[in-house]
Amino acid sequence: MFRRLALSLLLVPQLVLAQGRGRGNRPPAAPVLLKPAHVFTALDESLHDGWVVLVERGRISAAGPASSVTAPADARVIDLPGMTLLPGMIEGHGHMFLHPYNETPWNDQVLYEPLALRTARATVSARNTLLAGFTTERDLGTEGAMYADVGLRDAINQDIIPGPRMIVVTRAIVAKGAYGVRGAPEWDLPLGGQEVGNVDEMESVVREQIGKGADWIKLYGDYSWGPHPGSHPTFTEEEIRRAVEIAAQAGEYVAVHTNTTEGMQRAAEAGVATIEHGDGGTPEVFALMKKNNVGFIPTLAATDAIAQYAGWQKGSQPEPRSVQNKRAMFKVALASGVAIGMGGDVGVFPHGENAREMELMVEYGMTAPQALISATSRNAAIFHLADRGSIQPGMLADLVAVDGDPTHDISAVRNVKFVMKGGVIYKQ
Repeated sequence: MFRRLALSLLLVPQLVLAQGRGRGNRPPAAPVLLKPAHVFTALDESLHDGWVVLVERGRISAAGPASSVTAPADARVIDLPGMTLLPGMIEGHGHMFLHPYNETPWNDQVLYEPLALRTARATVSARNTLLAGFTTERDLGTEGAMYADVGLRDAINQDIIPGPRMIVVTRAIVAKGAYGVRGAPEWDLPLGGQEVGNVDEMESVVREQIGKGADWIKLYGDYSWGPHPGSHPTFTEEEIRRAVEIAAQAGEYVAVHTNTTEGMQRAAEAGVATIEHGDGGTPEVFALMKKNNVGFIPTLAATDAIAQYAGWQKGSQPEPRSVQNKRAMFKVALASGVAIGMGGDVGVFPHGENAREMELMVEYGMTAPQALISATSRNAAIFHLADRGSIQPGMLADLVAVDGDPTHDISAVRNVKFVMKGGVIYKQ
């Protein structure tokens, strides 16, 4: 037992143990000068050679050609040869309290896994996410784990455990009778969300979730319910609009899960900040979203993963209908000019493999620089995060270095060699 423990500790990056817990996670006193081969600022699609980045007191204080940046005498110089430095990436749609469905189906995770087990696993998922170069995650629902995401967020913020900066929604909000573990109708089974049945209940639940610590509000705007097959809208435009109005009073925003054309239209008209999944997107709906400044998070990787769990042998078999439809929808979204953020619905597939979404975005028609921007500055803009997402003075020193040039080969984002969050090094 002790030999296994010793081996496991050796496999953990040393700097995570040294700096990823307790008070050691505060920004270091000494400035840090980073000297990579290339810098991708995410302010445009360019790659800058010969640039350096100076970090002081947890923020970027200078970035530019080496000749233009003067570092303090006590600065620690870190060479990153052959590497591209980019802003810490932002996961736009995750579920830290879920793990891959080919390990345990969603129903069984919600119904049988104790909260303590799910929380313990989530702490490992948070660490894996950070070490994969994702320094922020918008986590869109605990799926039955109640308000545990608030505690996870706070544990990270208090330097108790390593992980990304968390934006949490707690339980998510579902329409009565439309979502949850399926079983005999006489039993009240776990739902995975919090039910509402009308406008007044929507207002009450939104206020409750904000009071419990939610940073955003998430609604399931459609789902498979009623006697007819397929997804159908669950909330009226009035109900969605009321959620938006209450959230705005607290300075918060609303995300809506919706795969139907009608559900997307209702959400966009009601003034939500983002629409998730969007399989039913049409040129008209995406034009409406663009007009109303609604961001789009397509979650390509979740559809891809679920198809493989169902038996699809990717690369050796034709794409199933679900993947074909997702590819076609993404092409329409790209052509529309709607703001497309990066978010893979990670948790459906393993935490730490977040880059799968970026690879599929490129496979489905984005350029590699566009995918990088979606995962950094565009996500920051869509999620109203003015202090991160790009490399420029004043921004949080959330920085990642990868081997190679991800503007030419997006898979380079898997080769993370250096991770800094708030000026603290977690991986080197």
